[in-house]
Amino acid sequence: MILKVENLCFSYGNRKVLKNISFSLENHRLTVVLGPNGSGKTTLLRCLNGILKPDSGSVCLSGKKLADYSRREIARKVAYVAQRNEPGRITAFDAVLLGRKPHIGLKVSSEDIRLTCAALHRMGLDEMFLRHTDSMSGGEHQRVCIARALVGEPEVMLMDEPAASLDMNHQLATLRLLRTIVKGHETSVLATMHDLNTAFRYADRFLFMKNGRITASVDSSEITEEIIEEVYSVPVSVKWHQDHPYVLPLDDRNAQSNSGIH
Repeated sequence: MILKVENLCFSYGNRKVLKNISFSLENHRLTVVLGPNGSGKTTLLRCLNGILKPDSGSVCLSGKKLADYSRREIARKVAYVAQRNEPGRITAFDAVLLGRKPHIGLKVSSEDIRLTCAALHRMGLDEMFLRHTDSMSGGEHQRVCIARALVGEPEVMLMDEPAASLDMNHQLATLRLLRTIVKGHETSVLATMHDLNTAFRYADRFLFMKNGRITASVDSSEITEEIIEEVYSVPVSVKWHQDHPYVLPLDDRNAQSNSGIH
């Protein structure tokens, strides 16, 4: 395993957000965290890369406690793609090159430049090298952010809703790419998502969260209606297509009453 989390707890003031979270991230697998808004998914990712300091519990990366790494060491091993990244007056090339910063010595090397070009190419951004990110659409900028994560050649990629701003074509292309890089033993990915059916199509393993707790940790073959209904409070039917489960909501009245939306 590349990442091990044990009894992780975190609070914002008096509000407990993560409650005794424990799981392992296996090498070279795409694992997706699923759950309703406010369940603690984003906070979990921020605790795993050192942005937030947990109240208690431990996070071990490659067998060593995260707290024992320097910030530079963490940046070399873990890439984080946030759900919201504010674009700036910087070209796509320079934005992606920043992902090499933890590896750069006194100056940028030809290898840094080669890897930057390769990452932009993998994300289909060949025509945007010199485009400023503040002139891009949300989806284009999201692809730049993913390229910046890839260029650092991390052992783990933490991704908060990586496909949320993308159209269907680029959403599927991005998830196919993530699937390819984990199967090619390039990295391990832990991502949050809201689209269950897309997650079920591409991911290897799933962590379901509700109210700051992990309610289930399963492979796709173990997905059941009961697991989903417990987390989302919506009756569903789970069907299968080409060895992947997909979910059909049966009724939305219970979900509406629980959401506070009327």
